[in-house]
Amino acid sequence: MDSNKKAQVIFRCDASLEIGTGHVMRCLTLANALRLQGSVCRFVCKEFSGNLKNRIQQDGFEVVFLPPALAEIDKGQKESNLPKHFPWLGGSWQDDAEQTIAAIGSNKPSWLIVDHYGIDIRWEKVLRPHVEKIMVIDDLADREHDCDLLLDQNLVANIDQRYEGLLPEKSVRLLGPKYAILQPEYAELRKKAKVREGTVNRILIYFGGADIDNLSGMALEAFGSLQLNNILVDVVINPKSPHAEALKNQTKREKNITCHENLPSLAPLMINADLSIGAGGATSWERCCLGLPSIVVPISHNQIELTKYLSKINAIATLIPCKNEMEKNFRFFISSRSKKLKSMSLKSFSLVDGLGTNRLKQRMGI
Repeated sequence: MDSNKKAQVIFRCDASLEIGTGHVMRCLTLANALRLQGSVCRFVCKEFSGNLKNRIQQDGFEVVFLPPALAEIDKGQKESNLPKHFPWLGGSWQDDAEQTIAAIGSNKPSWLIVDHYGIDIRWEKVLRPHVEKIMVIDDLADREHDCDLLLDQNLVANIDQRYEGLLPEKSVRLLGPKYAILQPEYAELRKKAKVREGTVNRILIYFGGADIDNLSGMALEAFGSLQLNNILVDVVINPKSPHAEALKNQTKREKNITCHENLPSLAPLMINADLSIGAGGATSWERCCLGLPSIVVPISHNQIELTKYLSKINAIATLIPCKNEMEKNFRFFISSRSKKLKSMSLKSFSLVDGLGTNRLKQRMGI
């Protein structure tokens, strides 16, 4: 790429209470990193309830919102072999592709970055003439793609074979947490992070941007039943969550529990915590980068395989979403000065170094 020419990058991603916020947040992290290199980044998103328009604009990026579908049943839904998460597009893939082309405009962007479980090869082929290169961020490996580069930052068994037959032969594959997209403060704070030796003085509770099932509330109840007032607890919530007010009221009753919302990063809380309980997904790599031992509850289908593998290699502990199980795990890790905490911390440190975004930028040629 000409060093005097600014790269134009378009992100196609969505957020809602059903979809979650992870797609947009990792795209924002990458967009901020690319902007430091001189790239001009824009976002194209669907106008869903619970979208992150303000969050995107807060970071100084333009966001174009695609209109919602006019009808529930349209031409796209009559096709066969549509992606499992096709409904997350909120309409037909054909309409979405046409609207995205209109949002891109006449100037071909250097990269179109797609982070959306409802998009597959059909949509990408329609966009192909309107962009120079296509990058896909995925971790499902359940559909074909037409892309120049694919990033799957997860760690699962046989990851090198996951995308066989699903990508063009010349497509570059960046696989594993070596390429995890993390905010730059994780790599910086990692230099100060210590291996947890087994003493638990502070716990972090975070179950993602939506937490529809209020697992945060369940975890607080489980912890509260142990009556451990000497241990500090940080719980992070989304103010748009249907359980936000209940959680705030729940935390007000306890002096050792602090409720946080609208945080730009979890890194400062993570480095000060000795134990975390939360969901799987992208947050797993943030915790690993800082060596934070974690009790993980997979809250969606795409998190199951990842959490099983991380548990198998002793990077995390997993449990079913049940108050009694949460209480049992809290008691075990807090009261036993468990050697398992130290081994999980060491294993986590070995998986992620926080430099994945830099490696990705290099492979993109930006």
